Amino acid sequence: MKATLGQNTPPGRDLKRHFFYLGLAMVVGLFLLAIQLYRLQITQGEEYAAKSVANFVREVRLRADRGLIKDRRGLILVDSRPSFDAFLIPAFCLDCSEKVLPKLAELLRWDEAQRLKVEAAMRAGRRTGSFLPVPVQIDLSRDEYDRLNARRDVLDGVEVVPVPHRNYRAGSVLSHVLGYMNEINPDELEKLNKEGAHYALGDYVGRRGLERYYEAKLRGTDGVRKEVVNARGRALDELNGMLGADAVRPPTPGANVVLSLDMRLQEAAERAFPGSAGGVVAIDVKTGFIRALISRPGFDPNLLTGRITSAQMTALARDPMQPMINRVAAEHYPPGSIFKVVTALAAFKSGAFNPSTVVNCPGGYKLGSRVWRCHLDRGHGPRDGIQAMQSSCDIWYYKVADTLGLNPIAEMGQALGLGQPTGVGVMAEVPGIMPSTEYHDRVTPGGYFKGLALNSSIGQGDNNVTVIQMALLYAALANGGTLLKPQLVERLEGPDGKLLEAYEPLVVRQVSIPEAHRRAVIEGLVATVNEAGGTAYGSRLKDILVAGKTGTAQVARIGAVRQRISQMDFFTRHHAWFAGFAPANNPEIAVVVLNEHGGSGGTDAAPTGMAILQKYFDLKEEDLASPAPRVNQPYTPPSLSSPVAGDALTQDR
Repeated sequence: MKATLGQNTPPGRDLKRHFFYLGLAMVVGLFLLAIQLYRLQITQGEEYAAKSVANFVREVRLRADRGLIKDRRGLILVDSRPSFDAFLIPAFCLDCSEKVLPKLAELLRWDEAQRLKVEAAMRAGRRTGSFLPVPVQIDLSRDEYDRLNARRDVLDGVEVVPVPHRNYRAGSVLSHVLGYMNEINPDELEKLNKEGAHYALGDYVGRRGLERYYEAKLRGTDGVRKEVVNARGRALDELNGMLGADAVRPPTPGANVVLSLDMRLQEAAERAFPGSAGGVVAIDVKTGFIRALISRPGFDPNLLTGRITSAQMTALARDPMQPMINRVAAEHYPPGSIFKVVTALAAFKSGAFNPSTVVNCPGGYKLGSRVWRCHLDRGHGPRDGIQAMQSSCDIWYYKVADTLGLNPIAEMGQALGLGQPTGVGVMAEVPGIMPSTEYHDRVTPGGYFKGLALNSSIGQGDNNVTVIQMALLYAALANGGTLLKPQLVERLEGPDGKLLEAYEPLVVRQVSIPEAHRRAVIEGLVATVNEAGGTAYGSRLKDILVAGKTGTAQVARIGAVRQRISQMDFFTRHHAWFAGFAPANNPEIAVVVLNEHGGSGGTDAAPTGMAILQKYFDLKEEDLASPAPRVNQPYTPPSLSSPVAGDALTQDR
């Protein structure tokens, strides 16, 4: 019993040992805690201070430069100019509604509607992401910029950010080709970002023309810069160094778009075109690349891309000349006599007519109880196919329509691209109308009757074409029957000028035109320009053999007595057309001119076409002598003044 008691541990010894280990653990824990506190407070104190509740690491967008748009020789038509935009970041805007917004309204001189609009945007911004900047004013003026900078101390959350602003150096020239830009709307923002894009509120996107069609190529990729800011959104420069090399990801500029247009030829076309409305297209007959294009009137893309007022938008919408409509592709017109090449080709194809077929023109053609008049009231007398084209005798073509009916003419027109979009892509376009018997049975009260074919044979009635369609049609006639797709862009370049993508000519289809028929039509077109009695004889060129056709398309029905242009209301005047190509024996360039409500083709359209053709060949010689292009020089528009169209008799074809 004693031995057993002697072997027992004295009371309290185990308890002391437990207290010892517990104390040791506490000492070690306190030691580790002290080390951690030292690291947090001393070694990494600044870093964690920057990440504290009162400070933030913010990502700042670095805007990518939008790509340039240049002419084929490298002249810069569209670039970006320096500008500043004002943004509000909701998370940093303290006392926003009570202090900041009223002060902004005062400094930027907002009206009540603008102030309420910004307040609504701020409320929406707080819901969607309080750290995302909300645009409040785009493209600040110099005075606005100075006023905001002077009062930054009371504008918590307000940022003035450099944002390049699109600059259209040619003004309204080529506005329908270039397009314009404006602010992305919330629906577009959501849709595009779901598709993998990275847009933000306040970003601008392309509207119309090249800006819209090449938006993804032109835009580039934004970069990011990280910076430390305090609770008021003020940058803490002394703390930014700790963010390291990854703090900046530079932006990638967008691609440059190089057009097929030559601004030297474009300027010549602008000077030569007398119309207040209409369109011009000059196109390479072998490739389909467009060398000059006018749609008049145009609009100022700088205005539409900037802060356009509601009054200015209303004025544009109500302008009776409709400057927002692209006359080249998005509007169609009766072609008048320039359509007669289609009727002639259909006549020769039928076998019922040939170039030597003679039809007598007494000044009218009787069908049933009605007489269809020739443009020359006294008549032309006997005319074969070549002479009928030369003098634009309507009676010869009435006879073709009376003999063949409408469908053979419609089939030839459709084969040459009429009644269908050209596929130009860059610009919105309408298909026009190439009527057939089926068309008239569908849309004409009472259905088709023979008189409708007579109207169509001379490019009247329901015939409606676009300027670009007729340019392609005459190019196909010139090149042997190849219908090409029109193109306005030759290539895409990187910011360094290196080729990214080159566009090749695209063939829509090969139209079957016997060479003898084509040569006969061209012979008639050459006579139209170069032989006395031809409707374009007065505008012929001395050293260049041009094949061409004038047209005077009626808008209102001619009364018993023909009127001079000066006696007619503008919107009832005839459309003046010219279509042609040169050199006639080896064509290179085709030109189509529409002087909307301009009067007569011979006096109000043909001179423009001839001037463009002359300039084209002058430039060709100039480039052979001095081929060096003006690469990457900003375009400076000349002073372009359009002469006033002179008075002319409406019967001049």
